[in-house]
Amino acid sequence: MISHARAVIAVLSVLALTSCQSGPAATPAGDTGSVDDGTTITMWTRAPTATFSQTLIDAYNAGHKNKVQLTVFPADSYQQKVGTAAGAKQLPDVLAADVVYAPNYAAKGVYLDITSRVNQLQFKAALAPAHMKAATYQAKNYAVPHDIDLSAVFYNKVLFTKAGLDPAKPPATLDEIVAAAKRIQGLGGDVSGYFFGGACPGCQLFTSWPMIWASGGTVLNDQGTASTIDNPVAAKVYSVLRQLYNDKVVPASAKNESGPTWTQLFGEGKVGIQPMGATALQGIKEGPDLQVGVAPIPGLTGGSSSFVGGDVLGIGSNSQHAAAAWDFISWTLSEQAQVESVAKSKNITVRSDLADNTYAKQDPRLGVFNKLAGEGQTPISVNFGKTFNDTNGPWTATVIDAVFSGGDVESVLRQHNSAITDSLSSGG
Repeated sequence: MISHARAVIAVLSVLALTSCQSGPAATPAGDTGSVDDGTTITMWTRAPTATFSQTLIDAYNAGHKNKVQLTVFPADSYQQKVGTAAGAKQLPDVLAADVVYAPNYAAKGVYLDITSRVNQLQFKAALAPAHMKAATYQAKNYAVPHDIDLSAVFYNKVLFTKAGLDPAKPPATLDEIVAAAKRIQGLGGDVSGYFFGGACPGCQLFTSWPMIWASGGTVLNDQGTASTIDNPVAAKVYSVLRQLYNDKVVPASAKNESGPTWTQLFGEGKVGIQPMGATALQGIKEGPDLQVGVAPIPGLTGGSSSFVGGDVLGIGSNSQHAAAAWDFISWTLSEQAQVESVAKSKNITVRSDLADNTYAKQDPRLGVFNKLAGEGQTPISVNFGKTFNDTNGPWTATVIDAVFSGGDVESVLRQHNSAITDSLSSGG
């Protein structure tokens, strides 16, 4: 996604992959090979993940005979590029991909089966469960976690204090979010109590679905082939967001915010509360007008959840250097890489056994993110991209109507539900 929520804002579908491969690529049974013999390994990633990936590559290249060469593609053309390369059997040795596309890549043969290699990792059980589930197809592993982004509540402690709220006590229910946002809105001037990307389908699901999950509701069936968004819990959640907008606690600009600047106002110290991606913390400059607090996204009456996004890493199905590629991939999961490259850069470790690392202890907010990484969800669906991330897909119309139309919210969700299901269950 965009740099602050890159899990879910890619706009192209994975339809290009539906005819590129007949199914998962075969690999020799029990192959666990790993070599560091001076091989040059090619790797692809999307622009939003480039800095993260390059940091790991630089550290690996400095200490290994193998060398990884990274090619970066624009996010909005990445899926098409991968689909074309898969069809022509010209994939790179190592391929990073948005985690929501992992089920499609695994099913369509874009990645090699790395089950035997993954099983050799002593810390396999500690790898981010949502990512591992997304990259598993028919009980086989096709990729491992690369970077994690997840949704959480960001709040401005400075505005909390000015509004007479306790900055050490973030909202723990949606009602508390509404109450706090209204208090902050009462400060006047150019300050807003709450913000969301109203015309950004990825931003909306990234931040509102955890509210539904935390309230005991669902959005998809377990197979990812049908929508369950037409439920009373979801209707109540979107009613809350609609009321915040109608009460002008959310600025009018939110209705047309399609993603590129959806965190800008918060970063300028002008928004009190906004759920967004954990990676936003790296780019926010704190000062007299902005001190950032983070907390889990709550449900209607409590609980918490998170949308776990980010990227997975796998071996391209046509790679002639699988053993060398695995040497790099497995190294990115090592304690050295996860602590000294990932955590040191204020990123979330993909291993729960390393969550309480030196750098996380220095910033309690990283501890919140690390905890959520093991508790949140990543929806699994082969057709996730075309259904939910495409601005012309059925989810976009659904969430816009749910938040901004005048119709009964529960009726709106019911009217759109079949279109979402049709998209989820159609073809590849």
